[in-house]
Amino acid sequence: MRLHRNLVFAVIDSLRDIFNEGVYADKAVETALRRDKRWGARDRKFVAETIYEIVRWKRLYAEIANVKEPFSRQDLWRLFSVWCVLRGIQLPDWNQIEPTPTRRIKGKFDELSKIRKYRESIPDWIDAIGLDELGEKVWTKEIASLNKQAEVILRTNTLNTSKEVLQKRLKEEGIDTEFVQGYPDALKLVERANVFKTECFKKGFFEVQDASSQLVAAYLDVEPGMKVVDTCAGAGGKTLHLASLMQNKGQIVAMDIYESKLKKLKVRARRNGVHNIDLRVIDSTKPIKKLYNKADRVLIDAPCSGLGVIRRNPDSKWKLQPEFLDNIKKVQQDVLQSYSRMVKSGGKLVYATCSVLPSENQEQVEQFLSSEAGKEFSFVSDKKVLSHESGFDGFYMALLEKNKS
Repeated sequence: MRLHRNLVFAVIDSLRDIFNEGVYADKAVETALRRDKRWGARDRKFVAETIYEIVRWKRLYAEIANVKEPFSRQDLWRLFSVWCVLRGIQLPDWNQIEPTPTRRIKGKFDELSKIRKYRESIPDWIDAIGLDELGEKVWTKEIASLNKQAEVILRTNTLNTSKEVLQKRLKEEGIDTEFVQGYPDALKLVERANVFKTECFKKGFFEVQDASSQLVAAYLDVEPGMKVVDTCAGAGGKTLHLASLMQNKGQIVAMDIYESKLKKLKVRARRNGVHNIDLRVIDSTKPIKKLYNKADRVLIDAPCSGLGVIRRNPDSKWKLQPEFLDNIKKVQQDVLQSYSRMVKSGGKLVYATCSVLPSENQEQVEQFLSSEAGKEFSFVSDKKVLSHESGFDGFYMALLEKNKS
């Protein structure tokens, strides 16, 4: 592989923004890809994937390169050199690249690969929590799986098409996909591609949604005609899935504390041909109280550490802090206590997170069920989705039923 200066400079600038300025990796990649309109698909792929790779392995590469944060520009070039050596890429004779001790880099890599926190490039505290909550055997497999690049999974919008027709249409646009066993609406891309430019996307035939995430809406056991509340809807991936499962019939109240996210959902709903969604911003307790005892189904896709989705958000490993985890557990219990009151007698509730930690999952459900508000509910079932077992994101979902009064 021959390295091109303008592409590598885009990578270095993006890494500086991510590591030193706190910019989110996906935003930095978006900015980088707008730098030069002449770049082709291969150039864009190199820039995006190299940024994500170096972000994913930051701790390991920094240890090998013997550099510490905040990184100087020369430090970033050293990280890049380590990436090149470990990928077997010939280093160019550029001023920015120091003489690189290839054998020492490979030797250091072999030595550090014996220690999990370096091998999997994670902060000490995350390694300690994973070990404590999941045990050595499961945690070692899980964190290794969470460090693999996430595959691109599509969810067919069954309001507009079928999985088989979508597959055929995408093939006509030059994109090959495979069915995913056990996931009725999912298609997996054989090779990464920009699916957002396809006619299929513009016509609302699919959304990009990880296979594990596609299990959540189905777990809520909805039927056409029901009143369903999605309490933490965000930009609405699961909301739109609920709409297709309900065949556009009934009412979905999509709520979130961020109006900007609900605006995105509005645009997506229009493209998907979904018209049974009612958007409500949670700007006080009033919108929640209005729905007490009114909903057939309530989905709480709770805010969480996001440890189950670090394959697609590798920079979150470095942004996450122990105090955030402590605070988010309080928030999780608060939303369970408050939002569960929207479920009517005989109705059902799903509590879900994209975390693999029992303290955010089973333990939250147990704490809720033993509380005063939780006494009205019975535990039906739960599903723990671990990445090393499924090959997809780590997720958790629990189904509870409100006792008939």
